[in-house]
Amino acid sequence: MDNETAAGHLTRKTVLRAALAAGMAAPAVLMGVPALARTLTDAEAAPALTPECDDGDDPTPEQTEGPYFKPNSPLRTSLLEAGTPGVRLTVSGYVFGRACRPIPGVLLDFWQADVNGAYDNTGFRFRGHQFTDATGAFELTTIVPGLYPGRTRHIHVKLQAPGRPVLTTQLYFPNEPRNNTDTIFDARLLMTVRDAGTAKEAAFDFVLNVPQDPGPTPTPTPTSTGVPGGTWAAGTAYRAGDAVTYGGPGYVCLQAHTAQAGWEPPNVPALWRRA
Repeated sequence: MDNETAAGHLTRKTVLRAALAAGMAAPAVLMGVPALARTLTDAEAAPALTPECDDGDDPTPEQTEGPYFKPNSPLRTSLLEAGTPGVRLTVSGYVFGRACRPIPGVLLDFWQADVNGAYDNTGFRFRGHQFTDATGAFELTTIVPGLYPGRTRHIHVKLQAPGRPVLTTQLYFPNEPRNNTDTIFDARLLMTVRDAGTAKEAAFDFVLNVPQDPGPTPTPTPTSTGVPGGTWAAGTAYRAGDAVTYGGPGYVCLQAHTAQAGWEPPNVPALWRRA
């Protein structure tokens, strides 16, 4: 699955984005304390996302700008206006650098078609820019864009970290029939999308080609850091369904990982559920 490496270990990107979403301070994030950033419904399977951010992997792929970009869009996080037709959509995520550390102050400039598949080329409807916050997070409120000839459903975006080059790319929706015929479509740019009542919620994390110091990485130890009598132990490779005790209560493993100091069951609800 997307949140694990082939060996069943959590990726650094998953740990960081999850801890940020859980509201942990940046120093704690960089010490590797995880919690999953987004939880899909039981019936959902995560589609392929942007390449795993793992201290040197490829950044988010570039895509063509297309013919409808306009500079000087308004600063805003919502592209909705009174009476705007269409299915409401919220897109949220984080922007990371090459070492999987979040980047604050990144400019994101979004533009898209309206519900009828038309772009506003005279004004700035469905156009707007914003900046990532101190945790590298962004959130866009808009609608699901309409279709127009030759393309699948998509949202355009330009990103620029302070003092760095611009990345121009596009975001796509899973399970769209035209994904199979659109010559520009790239599955690495699929968002995770789910229903939220009559609206939809989407998630996507960008990785920019920004060099970063990877920061400290905890070193697993083979001894338990728990209360005497507990069975949880750092350095142990746990699989989903494994049961442990820690400080008295029992816990069930939710996701395969190798335990580390600081990842004790009470600290990481994304990895352990109290039995």
